[in-house]
Amino acid sequence: MTSSSVVTLGETMALMRTTEIGSLRHVGDLRLGIGGAESNVAIGLARLGVSVSWLGRVGDGPMGERVLREIRGEGVATHGIVDPDAPTGLMVKERPSASSTAVIYYRAASAGSRLVASDLPAGWIEDASLLHITGITPLLSASAKDAVHAAVDRARAAGTTVSFDVNYRSALAGAEVAGPVLRELAERADIVFGGVDELGILYPGTSTGGAASLLHAAGCATVVVKLGPGGAAVHVGEEVVTAPGFVIDAVDTVGAGDAFVAGYLSALLDGLDLEAVLRRANACGAMACLVPGDWEAAPTRRELERFLTGDADPVRR
Repeated sequence: MTSSSVVTLGETMALMRTTEIGSLRHVGDLRLGIGGAESNVAIGLARLGVSVSWLGRVGDGPMGERVLREIRGEGVATHGIVDPDAPTGLMVKERPSASSTAVIYYRAASAGSRLVASDLPAGWIEDASLLHITGITPLLSASAKDAVHAAVDRARAAGTTVSFDVNYRSALAGAEVAGPVLRELAERADIVFGGVDELGILYPGTSTGGAASLLHAAGCATVVVKLGPGGAAVHVGEEVVTAPGFVIDAVDTVGAGDAFVAGYLSALLDGLDLEAVLRRANACGAMACLVPGDWEAAPTRRELERFLTGDADPVRR
């Protein structure tokens, strides 16, 4: 097994999305693809030149085969466990209006929810520089939660950096149930990503700065606050570094947070200073909004450079 700079684990599902604006009650066509927060990050990192590995469970069928083929085809080292006793999860995306997107999940008892700690290969985490996890996986099932904590245990023992994106999904659990689960993982991470509302779920009634202070007190070194079109802020100790977002005409915002995380982690691994790290993260997040899909618009280094230098000529010869 070849080691990777970044390893991540979680559920990737088959994805069906409408190709036109309107409710699923009336639209005629759907396009098939894949999507999952952790594999979105992995693909984003791979396109930026980072050696990355993803692990997850899929069903024994064409949907599972497609998930593994797509992720592998993007240059991600793929550890897919094929589960013959459960289906690959499915999510369906519709655009009820030009300015809104709705996502419906069919993932109860899916193969991805059956992740267990013994699925994690020996040395896989220990040989990596960074482990990236999200708050989605531990809410899928008790065994998936145990697997995530086992991964964090191994990372901390090996000195592997732990990155955690809160990525709260209300469809999986209410805030009162999810909050303690997500907070426990956040307090065990070295880097925490979250929006203002998500940090509020970790520490109800606390300001963003207060939540960052509580995470620092628990041992988390860096808290990254995603502000959407407003950019982002990084809390490191008493220091707060901010960076503005990019003005774009968004087509599809789903997956933007994952692209942001990929941009941030790649820049961090490149040794850039915090302002440059945030600039790349914000750019990747903005670029992900320019094309429909969860990960399809995640940029390569060349595409990122063109975006950052303002080369917006729509025709390249």
